[in-house]
Amino acid sequence: MAQCGACGPGYKSPRDAMKGPREEIVYVPCIYRNTSIEKPDYLATVDVDPKSATYCKVIHRLPMPNLKDELHHSGWNACSSCFGDPSKARNRLILPSLISSRVYVVDVGTDPRAPRLHKTVEPYELFWKCGLANPHTSHCLGSGQIMISTMGDPCGNGKGGFVLLDGETFEVIGNWEHEGEAAPFGYDFWYQPRHNVMISTEWGAPKALGNGFNPNDVKAGHYGQCIHVWDWKTHKHLQSLDLGEEGAIPLEIRFLHNPDAAEGFVGCALNGTVFRFYKTQKGDWAAEKVISVPSKKVEGWILPQMPSLITDILISLDDRFLYFSNWLHGDIRQYDITDTRKPRLVGQVFLGGSILNDGPVKVVEDQELEKQPAPCVIKGKRVPGSPQMVQLSLDGKRLYATTSLYSGWDKQFYPNLIKEGSVMMQIDVDTVKGGLQVNPNFLVDFGKEPDGPALAHELRYPGGDCTSDIWI
Repeated sequence: MAQCGACGPGYKSPRDAMKGPREEIVYVPCIYRNTSIEKPDYLATVDVDPKSATYCKVIHRLPMPNLKDELHHSGWNACSSCFGDPSKARNRLILPSLISSRVYVVDVGTDPRAPRLHKTVEPYELFWKCGLANPHTSHCLGSGQIMISTMGDPCGNGKGGFVLLDGETFEVIGNWEHEGEAAPFGYDFWYQPRHNVMISTEWGAPKALGNGFNPNDVKAGHYGQCIHVWDWKTHKHLQSLDLGEEGAIPLEIRFLHNPDAAEGFVGCALNGTVFRFYKTQKGDWAAEKVISVPSKKVEGWILPQMPSLITDILISLDDRFLYFSNWLHGDIRQYDITDTRKPRLVGQVFLGGSILNDGPVKVVEDQELEKQPAPCVIKGKRVPGSPQMVQLSLDGKRLYATTSLYSGWDKQFYPNLIKEGSVMMQIDVDTVKGGLQVNPNFLVDFGKEPDGPALAHELRYPGGDCTSDIWI
């Protein structure tokens, strides 16, 4: 953390953050919905300090008070956007529930190694005050408020709106967007105040994707393919950028960390593409495809073509490397984005997936690989599922990955993941030339949890990280 007497949480700049301390613990939501285990989801605290006696162990579990919430992503009550405000402290983790629509506020300030529940925002507050449901991404704002994107309305239809919470009381204030201006679908968002802009993305209608994926729902218009541009000061919806079929299901969105930057990237799941979005000379916004991962022609799978399914993406704090996971193909990739219009593949590692050489799927045509990859075995454990959520160390030298996407889709595409539970892995990163290599001595096996195998999802550092913090 910043060493000064009159600073708020986080770091003055992304470059300062890169000099921050090495991560020692990580918070990971663990899910039991869609498994046979009738237990609540919980927040796991994982020890990632190599000098610790409990390295690679879950050292604390905070169960939620309800069943089948589907914990998913998390955010903060305050982050580097509040760096200039010494009255603010990063001490509450905001934990929205994707299916139940509850929002849990977790006290991580009293004892960071043993979080405790501070408050529960009940679903009816989102329903009645905002007409919104299925909360997803949470970001703290420089104003001290908290903003949470949503995916639906209380009936399970798509509705991309935004809930505002008071940063002190965590009461629901109301909608951020103007009445009648919610997007047709919602998912992720990122803001860049120096350009007076916020951009949001689309997954699909909650009742369409709730228990699995049906390709017919895409044709029926139940999934999105647009990103939405909003005026940050007035909250007005300005543009909808249709990415077309190639950009179907745009999920995680990341501006470059430099607060002066007027560009970023969005990972589009369905057809394995990454689009660069940018501010044009005339002042509006546009998008162009800059990465395309070819689908593979296969036999023994549910479709004749297997897309890569890009699910999570992130950018290193120095804006040099872009990372993303291909949840079906099973690899994590590293791209040099020094030239943002021409990302260059410099690292790749396979950590599971659906095209393993001893699995039921045969690849009959592959534009990239000469042979199907071998299973990934770490510390004697064959990795079930495929890398999905990723998090990078502040210095950019370590990449962590978990293997659960969302319980309904885990159950459909990787049934063994339900039986065996997720794992958490660590990949060593070459930050000079590029390159990824799995750490053979790091594995957290959520298949051995006390209440049974759990599905581990997003990774969050107590001091902030490159997917939680925004600089203004």
